[in-house]
Amino acid sequence: MSYFDVASSAPLHPVARQALQASLDEGWADPSRLYREGRRARLLLDAAREAAAEAVGCRADELVFTSSGTRAVHSGMAGALAGRRRVGRHLIVSAVEHSSVLHSAEAHEGDGGAVTEVGVDRGGAVDPEAYAAALREDTALACLQSANHEVGTVQPVAQVAEVCRAAGVPLLVDAAQSLPWGRVDGDWSLLTGSAHKWGGPAGVGLLVVRKGVRFAVQGPVDERESGRAVGFENIPAIVAAAASLRAVRAEADAAGVRLRELTERIRARVPGLVPDVEVVGDPVRRLPHLVTFSCLYVDGETVLHELDRAGFSVSSGSSCTSSTLTPSHVLRAMGVVSEGNVRVSLPFGVKEAEVERFLEVLPGVVRGVRETLGAPVGGGDGAAEAVTVDALGMSCPLPVIELAKAIGRVRVGGTVTVLADDEVAAVDIPAWCWTQEQEYVGERPADRGVAYVVRRSS
Repeated sequence: MSYFDVASSAPLHPVARQALQASLDEGWADPSRLYREGRRARLLLDAAREAAAEAVGCRADELVFTSSGTRAVHSGMAGALAGRRRVGRHLIVSAVEHSSVLHSAEAHEGDGGAVTEVGVDRGGAVDPEAYAAALREDTALACLQSANHEVGTVQPVAQVAEVCRAAGVPLLVDAAQSLPWGRVDGDWSLLTGSAHKWGGPAGVGLLVVRKGVRFAVQGPVDERESGRAVGFENIPAIVAAAASLRAVRAEADAAGVRLRELTERIRARVPGLVPDVEVVGDPVRRLPHLVTFSCLYVDGETVLHELDRAGFSVSSGSSCTSSTLTPSHVLRAMGVVSEGNVRVSLPFGVKEAEVERFLEVLPGVVRGVRETLGAPVGGGDGAAEAVTVDALGMSCPLPVIELAKAIGRVRVGGTVTVLADDEVAAVDIPAWCWTQEQEYVGERPADRGVAYVVRRSS
């Protein structure tokens, strides 16, 4: 089985396993106690903190360990917002942040705060000037991921941090995806990470709050971890997390070169092997191990199941998977096709032969799913002025399939109106027009659902 989903969770690194086993015998005691076992546990915890801080590029007393990366995000955002409450309650986030950031933003807005969501370009990157335009006198905090978890696009953190610093606004960076590859550039104020993304144990996150950043812990205060993370420290897991971060960082340069070549191979060859595919994400400013593409006219859940049967574990931001009933917020914000989305994120030790076998298997998988769904196989020379397609009650990708069938029935300059009540159509019909070089006229309310109008351009 080829595991190609390290962006979700990486296998436990051998160094992490060794550190975990060794520290189980030494790190079980309370590190706040002064007897021998407590002092031994404290030494392990302090050493892990020093190692993690060195990898992040911060002071050891600025870093605390949390029970997860999500907890680090929630605690970091809540503490920073509370610490600057006198300034105001305005929060800035990008439209493609991890759900942990967006959920915190929703909670803040529900509590009476204000949230501005900064959009992205078609490659998934924000414009620093958009962050500058979003800043207000009452802005308490801005958030920006270092790299996107679904498409791999690396964000201009340093430029955004400079804009925020000039305005006196702290910037929180979710660095979960990028920390295995290096430090985050820029004068950021807060940073979060998650150990299972770099081969550490699950259940360990880290939160960095730079000196001088106003921060007020929310909820009951604990005496542990500077009061910023509650509960007894899981020292064996923390030691393993710090050891694995140091280990992957030592391998990152060489691994990055090799993995970038493999993902570039996928980016270049998939569109030639599979018709009607859009490779998404920035082609240059991206993580070296991650590549994402969307296949028109396929059910994303079925594609993933078929790839699993063929021996490949991949992930998806597709709206057509059982894990979500709505389009991926990342793909929606980018304006790209969400149906049939496949995310490949390669582990450090992946073999070239595994990637080649994936490229051999993929075309047959997609072709089989398309045949089952009755996807179109060609164009047409229709003469109709206008055609209306009733796709009410159909789920993705069927409304787009019906559109693709109908476009050949109208003349160049003619229109196809698709009636659909699936929320995904609002994302995938305009995206289909982009990929097929047809004109998306717009949408309007209908008696049932929405009417999406497309004009044939070629």
